[in-house]
Amino acid sequence: MIGNLFKGFGHIFEGLKLITQPGLRRFVLIPLSINITLFGGATWYLFIKFDEWMNSLLPDFPDWLSWLETALIWLLWPLFSIMILLVIFYTFTFIANLIAAPFNSLLAEKVEKHLTGQPLDTGPSFPTSEMIKRSIASEIGKLFYFIKWWIVLFILTLIPVINLAAPFIWILFGAWMLSLEYLDYPMSNHNKFFKDINKQAISKRSLSLGFGGSVMLFTSIPVLNFIAMPAGVAGATSLWVKYGDQLS
Repeated sequence: MIGNLFKGFGHIFEGLKLITQPGLRRFVLIPLSINITLFGGATWYLFIKFDEWMNSLLPDFPDWLSWLETALIWLLWPLFSIMILLVIFYTFTFIANLIAAPFNSLLAEKVEKHLTGQPLDTGPSFPTSEMIKRSIASEIGKLFYFIKWWIVLFILTLIPVINLAAPFIWILFGAWMLSLEYLDYPMSNHNKFFKDINKQAISKRSLSLGFGGSVMLFTSIPVLNFIAMPAGVAGATSLWVKYGDQLS
């Protein structure tokens, strides 16, 4: 299990190498531009709103209960910080991937051709209307999946004792969602849809979680988050090419 986590994690670095290849760089430009624009906006918005949101989560305490307010801040601040950061960054990741989905599918196709030497088909080098519809439908399916499990985890977060493990559960959930997000691109090019991708990723969950964790790490680090999308697409494609028989 640990070995597969590290194998999955390492594919983000493989993705970084791939997107610098001369034949692939031009397919990175549009996803990269979209990511820079939206994550720049997300970082700015989070910076100016974070304290306001955190303070609004705490009730107003009278002066004689100031000790309780301090205790709640120490206990709840890390938990709600992770929740807010995950929701904000996944929301912006979803928007960025929704806009860039057709271009990410195209990038995944070209990366797979680069790695295998075999084209997927003889289709055009630009997103077609069919590619756009398929990509958007997949993104919407992932959004509903995210909302369903976000509600479940939020309820667990409110249960005493269980909520002590909530930060770790939220981190695992974020890594899992990012794994599904990026594995979708190479796998959908092989006519595998979201439900199939989720089922197949579960069969190799440690490999998938390791990769999703690496994308989550890149997404959370300023500047690196700008290249997280194209590197994630290329890394997921590399993962699919190497372990596709184990994910299908």
